[in-house]
Amino acid sequence: MARSRLRVLEGGAFPQEPLASDPMEYQARCVEAFVASWAARGFSPVTIENDTGLLERTLAALGRPAWEVTPEDIDRVVGDLAVAGRAASTRREYVQIFKGFHRFLQVRKAVEIEAAFGVRLVCPVDEFNASRHVGDDSPAELPPPTPERVSGFFDFLKDRIATARKYAPAARDYAMFRTLYHAGLRSEEAALLDRPDVHFNRGPFGKLHVRFGKGAHTSGPRPRWVPMLDGLDLVLRWFLNDVRGRFPDSAVLFADESGGALHRGTIRNRLRYLMQLEGRPQTEWFSPHALRRACATHNYERGVDLVAIQQLLGHWTVSSTMRYVRPSATFIEDAYRRAVASTLGELTGQGEPTA
Repeated sequence: MARSRLRVLEGGAFPQEPLASDPMEYQARCVEAFVASWAARGFSPVTIENDTGLLERTLAALGRPAWEVTPEDIDRVVGDLAVAGRAASTRREYVQIFKGFHRFLQVRKAVEIEAAFGVRLVCPVDEFNASRHVGDDSPAELPPPTPERVSGFFDFLKDRIATARKYAPAARDYAMFRTLYHAGLRSEEAALLDRPDVHFNRGPFGKLHVRFGKGAHTSGPRPRWVPMLDGLDLVLRWFLNDVRGRFPDSAVLFADESGGALHRGTIRNRLRYLMQLEGRPQTEWFSPHALRRACATHNYERGVDLVAIQQLLGHWTVSSTMRYVRPSATFIEDAYRRAVASTLGELTGQGEPTA
C-alpha cells in the first residue's frame, strides 16, 4: 500500500490520499473531473462531447501537463494551427478551452499539484498570445450576406422543395435556415430545439424557447425567449403541420431522417452543400454563423433598437452585439436620407392647415 502523507494545517495534521507519481495519468483524472463539472452545471451532452474532444486535442498538441505549459508552448500550438490554415475562431477555441481547464486546476487542484509536482499554477495565456475574437476589426472578417443575397437563397430553397428527390429534408432545410436567420440562432441552439419549444400564442408574434442558449465564461446554458419575426411563425406552422410528421416521431424540431437531432457540424455542411447546388460562386457563400450576423445587421439597419437585438441574440452585453453589426457601405447615406425626409415631412405637416 502506498504511504499516506500528512499535511500540517493550523488545526493540526490529517491524512491525505497518496500523491500522484505519473503526471499524465493525474492529468487524465483531472480532465475527467473537469468534464464531470460541466454535467453538474447543466451543459448539454452535445456540448460536453464536442468540448471534451477539443480539450483532448489541445492537451495532446501541447505535449506536456497543463501545469508545465509555458507561454511559448501556447505560441507554438496557435502558430502551428495558423500555418495549417485553421480559422481564427478555431485557434481561439483551443486557447479558451485550455484557459478553462487551467482555471479549474487552479480552483480545485492547485494544492495537490504543488505538493505532488512542486509547481505553483500560473496561467500561460496572456495578452500577447490570446486569440482575437471573431468580432474584432479584421480585414479577414467578411461582411454578412446582404438582404438580397439572403432572400435569393431562401427563394432557391423554396423552389427546391417542389423538385427535390426527398420532400421532407428539403422542406426542413428551408424552415431551419429561415429560423437561423430570422431568430438569430446559433446552429447548436437550433439543433437542440424541440417541438414543445415553439409557442405560437406567446406574445404578438409567437416565441421560441431557446433552452440551451450559449452562456458566457463557461456559465452553462442560458435560456431565452426569441420572437418569431418576419413571418417565421407562418413558416414554422407550415413545417409542423405539413412536414414534421414525415420524419420519425420524436421531440426534436428539426430532426434528421432517423428522428434524432442534427449536429451543428451537419448543419454547416448542409448549408455548404445547398449553396453548391444553388450554383453561386464561392465568394457569395456564407456560414450559419453569418446568418446570425446578418440577422443583427439587417435588423439594426432597419431601425431595430440595439438592446432589442442584444436580447434577440442572447448576448450578455451590447458591446458583443455591436461586434456582430456590419452595416452596408451606404448605411450613413441611407440614414441621412431617412432623417432628412423625416424632418421635411414634419416641417411640411406643420405648415398644413388642420381640419
